[in-house]
Amino acid sequence: QGKGLFATRNIRKGETVFVERPVVASQFLWNALYNYKACDHCLRALETAEENAQRLLGKSSLVLPHPEQCSIRKDLHQQCPRCQVTYCSAECRQAALEQYHQVLCLGPSRDDPTHPLNKLQEAWRNMHYPPETSSIMLMARMVATIKQAKDKEWWIKVFSQFCNKTANEEEEIVHKLLGDKFKGQLELLRLLFTEALYDEHLSRWFTPEGFRSLFALVGTNGQGIGTSSLSQWVHACDALDLPMLQREELDAFIDQLYKDIEKESGEFLNCEGSGLYVLQSCCNHSCIPNAETSFPENNFLLHLTALEDIEAGEEICISYLDCCQRERSRHSRNKILRENYLFTCSCPKCLAQADDADVTSDEEEEGEGETDDAELEDEMTDV
Repeated sequence: QGKGLFATRNIRKGETVFVERPVVASQFLWNALYNYKACDHCLRALETAEENAQRLLGKSSLVLPHPEQCSIRKDLHQQCPRCQVTYCSAECRQAALEQYHQVLCLGPSRDDPTHPLNKLQEAWRNMHYPPETSSIMLMARMVATIKQAKDKEWWIKVFSQFCNKTANEEEEIVHKLLGDKFKGQLELLRLLFTEALYDEHLSRWFTPEGFRSLFALVGTNGQGIGTSSLSQWVHACDALDLPMLQREELDAFIDQLYKDIEKESGEFLNCEGSGLYVLQSCCNHSCIPNAETSFPENNFLLHLTALEDIEAGEEICISYLDCCQRERSRHSRNKILRENYLFTCSCPKCLAQADDADVTSDEEEEGEGETDDAELEDEMTDV
């Protein structure tokens, strides 16, 4: 669990507790496979809501009503002149260049399979299939940030704020992330990571023990980030003041659109990545959370919002489980938490159910197969 985060004032239900920018963030490598188009720095969607819907639906003729509710500004998009990585603005391109992109820019080697960074990324794709539970490129950006920094020790201290695990716990986490072949896979990743990014200031991160520790840090602290221009357009449409008949027609159109998209594209609807957030990583879990994270600005800015009134001095808790998992039995909830986060929950809900039998209902057991394992792995990025 995290270090714990406590309210310093009374917070009302629905109030934004804080908005936080990540220390570092990265898209998942599988985005490219699904043709996600997002800013390489802040993960803001680059395609319009209409383009987003057309791609997910596989229907280029689709026209969305109220196109003015889409906030994507293609005229502001810029590319790195050397490697053609795309950003949503000049500000993001400059921010990436100043923090890490000088080290990671592939330049003319972008399509060269023998380049060390490309070899690292290809190895990760071959050993880890969607949904991603950790991003090797998030680790790469951590190293690149320190390599570029003038004050390297300051950045090392920033990254050291994230929780540390014991060697046994780290091994459990990496095993969960990489599966039964994790030792061989982890060593291959370490060798490729070293070839691509070695830095003497961070030599301990490149040892077998240090690399495992870095991998576990990202696996347990990486907050999943989902951005979608279509989703933002839907929220904007929901806020429109329309006559009743127009409102009913628009709502019906949106409902049908989502049903058709789910049938065509399945669950991979958002551009996804992960980031390290100092404040958010301090939040502990509760099966009855009083706050939740979201990304309403369609980029990597994390909003923590109160789900109920929170008194000054009260702990602010989020849930590491999704809505469906939180409705399961105490036994099932703690099974997920032990496997993925290595702790047993003692929130008020779990304590109240302490005398319940340690059994899983038939409905839950039916859902605990390969599909559920994938869902549980995906939750690793939602800490």
